[in-house]
Amino acid sequence: MKRITAIAGAALLAAGVAACSGGGDGAATSGAGTTGQTTQAAAGFQEQHKGGTLRLLAKAGDGTLDPHINYSNGQWQIFQALYDGLVSFRKVGGKAAYDIVPDLAKELPQVGADGKTYTFTLRTGVKFSNGDPVTVDDVVASFRRIFRISGPTSGTFYSGIVGAAECVKKPAGCTLDKGVVADAAANTVTINLVAPDSEFLQKLALPHAVVLPKGTPAKDQGTTPIPGTGPYKVESYNPNQLMKLVRNPNFTEWSRDAQPQGYPDEIDYNYGLTSEAAVTAVENGQADWIFDPLPADRLTEIGTSYEQQAHVNPLAAFWYIPVNVNLAPFDKPEARQALQWAFDKNALVKMFGGANLAQPACTILPPSFPGHADFCDFSQQDLAKAKQLVQQSGTAGQEVSIVVADDDVSKQIGEYARSVLEQIGYQAKVKVISTNIQFTYIQNSKNKVQLSVSQWYADYPAASNFLNVLLSCASYHPGSDSSINISGFCDKDADAKIAQAMKLDQTDPAASGKLWGEIDRELMQKGPIIPLFNPKQIDFVSKNVGNYQFHAQFHALLDQMWVK
Repeated sequence: MKRITAIAGAALLAAGVAACSGGGDGAATSGAGTTGQTTQAAAGFQEQHKGGTLRLLAKAGDGTLDPHINYSNGQWQIFQALYDGLVSFRKVGGKAAYDIVPDLAKELPQVGADGKTYTFTLRTGVKFSNGDPVTVDDVVASFRRIFRISGPTSGTFYSGIVGAAECVKKPAGCTLDKGVVADAAANTVTINLVAPDSEFLQKLALPHAVVLPKGTPAKDQGTTPIPGTGPYKVESYNPNQLMKLVRNPNFTEWSRDAQPQGYPDEIDYNYGLTSEAAVTAVENGQADWIFDPLPADRLTEIGTSYEQQAHVNPLAAFWYIPVNVNLAPFDKPEARQALQWAFDKNALVKMFGGANLAQPACTILPPSFPGHADFCDFSQQDLAKAKQLVQQSGTAGQEVSIVVADDDVSKQIGEYARSVLEQIGYQAKVKVISTNIQFTYIQNSKNKVQLSVSQWYADYPAASNFLNVLLSCASYHPGSDSSINISGFCDKDADAKIAQAMKLDQTDPAASGKLWGEIDRELMQKGPIIPLFNPKQIDFVSKNVGNYQFHAQFHALLDQMWVK
């Protein structure tokens, strides 16, 4: 889905912290002061827990506030309390989190017999935080904007809308006049697809498809808040200091499943503390939650003295190295395959925290994920083979740079990668840049990034969300900060097989699953991505926090926490 910068540690499991602490069927941690116990999540809003300020910590902001552009875990998590789409993933912990429920739409859409027409009836009475009512014109304008700003998933998630292909080619003139059609009198919006898409409602439930006011400029709004419909609004945002969320005075809960009323009166997201200082702040009750990796030297302490406040949850995710196939030396297939043999993934797992909370990745699709095939063609590090392939490629001695974010874990992985690259025959260096800009920087081909360290986890449980989004031609936008195909990989044969598998998803899941596994294996051989490991996540909260719930899609439901 986006990058993940939370880390786990084996010490926590050793100390007895239960995995999947927020993963029961609606289970939630109970009220402030009793965070170690679990109770069934309440069906309705509990007024007695309303109020207070939830204090969040991160090293830096996670990029633009624009929900049609941002593709990062940090902001997508926050966007859940700010914006709404026509439909939503159910806002609960546990297995039900993947359920699609109506949001700004009154009910799930009427779908045409051919599977290509979706008609939504809008709710009445919903307002943006600026007081303007939400209308069908806002919906139409929002879908146009996805393409006019060349959003990172415009060419993948929403490319099936009638007229989208032309919009991808000529974003500025995008109208979607036959693809997204409003009927103001009936208060409906009809979306027409060129072909059935079994994943379409899931794609509509993501932040890239939220509804914004029709006058929102068709350019990245950066640090300028855009009015939304959720229970909170952004009062201010400085990615180096603070994001302040306050209650949206125009919000009235219309669906507890889709957009529940939040508990804190204010949510302050402070930036700038080191991870060490952040852990100390949470331990002392001066802050309530940490986004960034927990430092390895504090894991045993957290797992023994604060185990009731640590929640471990599995992720459909991987850390990986995108390999730029359009730049030397990795425009040579042998050089890319050398990288597949170069890294000791067990060593990387240890850097992340240990075998209990991460495992070496042999494939692009995570274990137990739809389409995953259990193969491991590059199972063990083989430096001799890697060095031989570098020699065969004729690239030995060339300069190579790997770009990493400035968190401790990424920097450690970067230094390890630099050492390995030197061992197999390259002149290597590490370039460390701010977490706030690293993700957009490595996506833009103008920055000529050869290698980088990035992370990805599922937007929703479908193989296409890894293979199509990360490696299709449609995801590569040269010169754009939102080119999620960081490798710049474009293979027409691979695209054709991906399209075939997506079509099979609708009629023969077993056959499509087998084909996805074959595609994964073929892409691994071509080497545009080096999978490193599959992680789990720890949320460390203060003793002042209750009602912790882990959402399978968007992680901790921050605005549902109770605070003293």
